[in-house]
Amino acid sequence: MRILLSIILSVIVSSGAAAQSAGKQLKREKPDLEKIRLETLDSKSPYYYPRLMKKFQRNDTLMKIDKYRHLYLGYMFQEDYNPYRSSQRDIQYNVLDRSRKLTRQECDSVIMYAEKALADNPFNLGEMVMLIKALREKGKNNLANIWQYKLNYLLMAIVSTGTGEDEENAWYVIEPQHEYVLLNMMDYSVADHVFYDPSYEYITVKDSSGKQRGGFYFNIGPLLQEYYRKHPDEL
Repeated sequence: MRILLSIILSVIVSSGAAAQSAGKQLKREKPDLEKIRLETLDSKSPYYYPRLMKKFQRNDTLMKIDKYRHLYLGYMFQEDYNPYRSSQRDIQYNVLDRSRKLTRQECDSVIMYAEKALADNPFNLGEMVMLIKALREKGKNNLANIWQYKLNYLLMAIVSTGTGEDEENAWYVIEPQHEYVLLNMMDYSVADHVFYDPSYEYITVKDSSGKQRGGFYFNIGPLLQEYYRKHPDEL
């Protein structure tokens, strides 16, 4: 499993020396969500959420994994959090097909709609992947690198929550779509998706050659808890 995780991290942080260095030193541990909640609500804390979000939005590349972990997981405790928020549009370009080259017109459309979607939901990772692809194909590499930095660290924030190898070490996500984006960025395609009580999802995967490569566990308990707290009528 340790070898597999090293491969995962090398794929996720494949662009950017700083991200590569952080990936090699990434510590994986189950998050103390109550501690994260209190720290992100404390105006005197270095993890105070409004400040973290401002740094994220102004493309601060000095933010490292500890702040990204609080930024990502702490979003669950913000008033506008909704893990099942509908997208601004139906995704027209398959995130999973990163090999297909977009036309210039498609690039312009992807960039326009991705920017709108990310303004509404800063952690729409699927749109972020498409935005990076479209920016690179238009030759806007500096801007693409900034978004790649953000994506790398958000994915590392997920991977830092465990190993994904069993329920006890399941990865935490704040939106169900993030499971698929993470696995896709690891060069896997999803083979099957099973929900286990009380709040675990097990996703089996295939590699690029179609060979079965086992699966990974995700803990969506905190996600569901926050969702139902805000939408008790759906219980």
